[in-house]
Amino acid sequence: MWRAFFYMRRDLERALEAQLAEHGLSHADYTVLVVLSEIEGQTMRVRALGEQISWESSRLAHHLRRMEQRGLVVRSEALDDRRGTMVSLTPAGLRAIRVAAPGHVEAVRRYFIDLLEPDEIELVTSISHRVSAAVQGLPLARSAG
Repeated sequence: MWRAFFYMRRDLERALEAQLAEHGLSHADYTVLVVLSEIEGQTMRVRALGEQISWESSRLAHHLRRMEQRGLVVRSEALDDRRGTMVSLTPAGLRAIRVAAPGHVEAVRRYFIDLLEPDEIELVTSISHRVSAAVQGLPLARSAG
């Protein structure tokens, strides 16, 4: 079971990376762009972004620098306290996510969601929540009955 899961996850990640590469994006780029595209003003503190996507600050800083060089995001000093750094989606970044997202969603559906029956989707969702909670050291939710 573990090896099957491991290989499934690896193969799924490769397929999704290939789909995003068609649009000049990596999965890491897409992760950042999705978060920024879904918040009001499409700007947030770099620290909050790192917490949301669970990246260490050095990894995030390096990746944001590369995305900034490509014109997808821009970093600026926080105006309210001047201690933090803000990251904003650029018009090019917004275009990139809008162009890549439909194909990405279609690939996720084709390679994963559409292959599962409704009860399997519920089971995978339940298992995913339990594993994430255990890894994060959270109390496990117990089912009633």
